[in-house]
Amino acid sequence: MKQNLLSRRDFLAHMQYGLGGVALTSLLSQQNLLAEGSVKFDAAEPFKPRKPHFDAKATNVIVVFCAGAVSHVDFWEYKPELIKQHGKPLPGNERLISFQGENGALQKPLWEFKPRGESGKMISDIVPHIAECVDDISFVHSVSTKTSTHGPGENLMSTGFNREGYPGMGAWVSYALGTENGNLPAFVAIEDSRGTPQSGLNNWTNGFLPASFQGTSFNATKPIRHLSVPTGSTPANESYALDALKILNQKHRKRFQGDSDLEARISSYELAAKMQLSVPKVTDVEAEPEHIHKLYGADSENKDKADFARNCILARRLVESGVRFVQLFNGAYASAGRINWDTHNSMPELVPKHAEVLDQPVAGLLKDLKQRGLLKNTVVMFCTEFGRMPMFQVGNTGRDHNPEGFTCWFAGAGVKGGTTYGATDEFGYKAQQNPVTIHDVHATLLHLLGLDHEQLTYYHNGLQRRLTDVHGHVIKGILS
Repeated sequence: MKQNLLSRRDFLAHMQYGLGGVALTSLLSQQNLLAEGSVKFDAAEPFKPRKPHFDAKATNVIVVFCAGAVSHVDFWEYKPELIKQHGKPLPGNERLISFQGENGALQKPLWEFKPRGESGKMISDIVPHIAECVDDISFVHSVSTKTSTHGPGENLMSTGFNREGYPGMGAWVSYALGTENGNLPAFVAIEDSRGTPQSGLNNWTNGFLPASFQGTSFNATKPIRHLSVPTGSTPANESYALDALKILNQKHRKRFQGDSDLEARISSYELAAKMQLSVPKVTDVEAEPEHIHKLYGADSENKDKADFARNCILARRLVESGVRFVQLFNGAYASAGRINWDTHNSMPELVPKHAEVLDQPVAGLLKDLKQRGLLKNTVVMFCTEFGRMPMFQVGNTGRDHNPEGFTCWFAGAGVKGGTTYGATDEFGYKAQQNPVTIHDVHATLLHLLGLDHEQLTYYHNGLQRRLTDVHGHVIKGILS
């Protein structure tokens, strides 16, 4: 049977419509007539507070990101069958090949689990301080991701995509809502004092959003650079210079209207001038009373723990001052799992050291937010890029990467504390009960802030982009 294939003449005739569309898009873009996204904001005042899509309890966010992948079966999700089948192969996957090669027999949790709080949630002894907070936490045990590599895994958790060039969670939130304090950044990334995560600033980049929404990175031991008056100058001279710069910027702004990079640069300079007064005050962690330092563990002789504790105090001080989104990193890019959670070997030696750095400071943060009433309008999210296998790798005492199932948890505003949602299978290998994706995690975080993830968009390269791509459902089971 003869088919009516497209002839050369028909092909050229049809192609003209596509070329016409490209030309029209170009003309509209030149005249700034293309819709840029769902949020309307003044580029000269990008951080002016904006209303959410609907009323919500949460107004601020702290994300605790453990770089390197925390083992859910050793920390958060109790698996009795894993204990019973210890030393036996994983049924149906007796010679499972994962990221670094072949896996051995099933390995029971390295630390004992016990029931905690009024909810009776089973939590590992490796985090006794966080275990005291379980009645404020909602655990999501059935998260899966699309990659088993750290860099793309960090990208996916922070931006919704495993590739570089997409806005971070904090960039989307500050783009949507602005900030309550015009003297501080809307989005702050608090790096671990030991260094940056593997994907570095891509975790807090603005991507294709206007440059204003990139996160500002600093921590309690590494202040923002270049805020002080230069040596040899005086405050009066600086004031004259800033006034002259403002006049020049206004002329430049009129000449290049619609240039978002220029607007972002001007607004960042103006914000920097305000930050010379506001940042030294909010970052003065040492001004906290002694009992707060003890609560977080900032008085510890363990330098890494004390530094992370100060970062946690800083996170609280930032949201208390109206910063919209804080991304708090635990762990830095390193090999052999010495300064992050990438423990492919020597887990009995390395994991307790990491847990000591993490446990008391994060618990202190939750308790401090609660006692100040800040947990009523702040949501805290704990995440990591993927999980760990329920068995050791062949020939060593470490668990390999596991993208098939792991745990994230939420606490605070809009969250039903003392609850558990979803589960991996009986061994902790694969998300099985109420499985969710990272897109669902992001949709839920936005929902807690009063944002509909399907309506929060930005036009880029011919598409209305979203943090959740074309996926995502709110995890309603954890909502209060």
